[in-house]
Amino acid sequence: MYIINFNSRLKLLVILALIVLVSFQGFSQRGGIKWSNDGNSYYRIESNSIVQYTLPNNTSKTLISKEQLTPSNSDKPLSVSYFTISEDEKNVLLFTNTKRVWRLNTKGDYWVLNFATGTLQQLGKSLPASSLMFAKISPDGTQAAYVSENNIYVEDLKTSKIKALTTNGTETLINGTFDWVYEEEFACRDGFRWSPDSKSIAYWQIDASDTKKFYMINNTDAIYSEIVPLEYPKVGETPSACKVGVVTIDDAKTTWIDIAGNPRQNYLVRMEFIPSTEKLLIQQLNRKQNQSKLFIAEPKLGTSKVIYEETDAAWVDIYQAGNRYNIDFTNDFIWYNNGKNILWASEKDGWRHLFNVSLEGKKETLITKGNYDFIDLSNIDAKNGYVYFMASPNNATQSYLYKTKLNGKGALELVSPKTLQGTHDYNVSPTGAYAIHSFSNHFTKPASEFISYKNHKPLDVASSIEANLSKLQETPKAEFFKVTTADGVTMDGWMVKPTNFDPTKKYPVVFYVYTEPASTTVNDSYGAGQNRNYLGSMADDGYIYISLDNRGTPAPKGREWRKSIYRNIGQINIKDQAMAAKEILKWNFVDPERIAVWGHSGGGAATLNLMFQYPEIYKTGIALAAITNQLTYDNIYQERYMGLPQENLEDFVKGSPVTYAKNLKGNLLYIHGTGDDNVHYQNAEILVNELVKYNKQFQFMPYPNRTHGIREGEGTTTHLRTLFTNYLKAYCPPGGR
Repeated sequence: MYIINFNSRLKLLVILALIVLVSFQGFSQRGGIKWSNDGNSYYRIESNSIVQYTLPNNTSKTLISKEQLTPSNSDKPLSVSYFTISEDEKNVLLFTNTKRVWRLNTKGDYWVLNFATGTLQQLGKSLPASSLMFAKISPDGTQAAYVSENNIYVEDLKTSKIKALTTNGTETLINGTFDWVYEEEFACRDGFRWSPDSKSIAYWQIDASDTKKFYMINNTDAIYSEIVPLEYPKVGETPSACKVGVVTIDDAKTTWIDIAGNPRQNYLVRMEFIPSTEKLLIQQLNRKQNQSKLFIAEPKLGTSKVIYEETDAAWVDIYQAGNRYNIDFTNDFIWYNNGKNILWASEKDGWRHLFNVSLEGKKETLITKGNYDFIDLSNIDAKNGYVYFMASPNNATQSYLYKTKLNGKGALELVSPKTLQGTHDYNVSPTGAYAIHSFSNHFTKPASEFISYKNHKPLDVASSIEANLSKLQETPKAEFFKVTTADGVTMDGWMVKPTNFDPTKKYPVVFYVYTEPASTTVNDSYGAGQNRNYLGSMADDGYIYISLDNRGTPAPKGREWRKSIYRNIGQINIKDQAMAAKEILKWNFVDPERIAVWGHSGGGAATLNLMFQYPEIYKTGIALAAITNQLTYDNIYQERYMGLPQENLEDFVKGSPVTYAKNLKGNLLYIHGTGDDNVHYQNAEILVNELVKYNKQFQFMPYPNRTHGIREGEGTTTHLRTLFTNYLKAYCPPGGR
């Protein structure tokens, strides 16, 4: 299941849409540019060239021409998907011919262009084509390291000599990257780090040899079926073993770090060299993920010691920055005070706050104080003693830039313009001088502007967001509202009414749900109220479209709101949704006989639970890629929020839709991809078996070899949208009556 906490606030299923949303000035919200090290300029890929723009005037020049990007044995320039510039800005690393690994294109070919000589050289030429991952130039600029086929290599940039630093990598013994579940649930992809002196590399090694294989079947690409194996640890299964080693470049010898605890009962989720030192800082989570420890490790000795611990009665959240779906994302620490301190996010006082934690044993300091949640870090201004971060103390559906004093003695100060109510985002230059400020709300199209960061002034007033609001704003279609249930739970929601709404008539309601800890659905950003699976306009056709965020969703409403769902997935979230629907059914313009619900993934599971547990409310449901039995899902996600089935199996049973399938009374359409490596297709067959057992009639659509998003293959999206729309219209007819 895609994990997106309230740092990013959006479901993965709409992340791809956001990435391609073009702003008012023509660049995307995140990932479209690379800042220079001095923070005074940025780089973009344009027409097979890399162009540099210098601020504040935004003047451009071609940094690397398409001729420079053309290999000597080719007449075509490289098609660059991604690039990084070395710390000394003497080389640029180019990523091409990329291939998808699980979620993102993290495997491909790497080339290095030397700015001084203009030479273009391919890395890893003797290794399989498009097999390199996470290439990084060493801090001293002389070498590059990368992963290929689960081994780590280093290459001398002058001689192109390649040295294997590990040689034991296999499909299940993984050096320098991660297995499926670490990537899916911890967003761990890039699994090695250069030392500051460029003499060694620290890396993760995952031993998944004892992880059982789940077999998917490809029935369509050949006459005989093909078995597709996947190392996938189901909930309750022992995790793969994980350890950290440091390999020296000269002799390729690894020293393993001794970290207290059984490596098969703990996770290592964050690891970095402490700046300007040879020491490592490592974060370990226990299997239940309710205890976090920070270790300082001595690579030369292979020893480590605990310097900081945190526990939670439910689970300890891992802070992950909002760009976790970029290929260069890593779970990095937030360094401060020349590496002597880190900024640490914790919910220990009931709210998500930033703390200043000393690595030298000094007393920690609470930085962000008050009854609100820290959402995401934006920038640290150590010189002036401020930290800039995202928060929204007054509206959980929005996000704004705030600042406060690093010493914890300052007031909370709003930085984002008061006139722009909605969702803000900031891509800040390394020095904090400039930023790309992005904004949207439910009636304002996404727009971006360059600003002077500290005073939030646009560099070009004429093309600023505020100056062009009239061009960006549309007539609002979605209405945001709150509903309070009989249990006293107040939930945020949005609603889109029919285009020609007549309050004297009764209309059908379609609920869109997700409900789990991975995502919110009620966000005041552009696109709220849209249904990607519906052909045409639901409003024009005469539907009321509603979504609600229940307890347990990762809204910035405090720890109690979020963690009330612990060991209660499929129960508290479902009850909240149903109780809110009961309040909505009291509205005079709602037709209680035409109530539908739909969702994907965790939302598919919620759809089934609502249909089965509250059949008197929900008359039609469309569930996609649902977890029908919680015991089929992976251990990291499910154990984090539900505990271990060996200890509280009854909670897994109570929360699983299959438990209640016999209660189906309404109209159900179930959809699943047979090639889903995330929520396995077995969930569909488990549900079908149970519905057949009780003679429950329903409609079922499997999509051969499609993965969790159900979008691969010619015609898939059109077919799915047509199926969805026709079913909804047939069994929950639109229009006022």
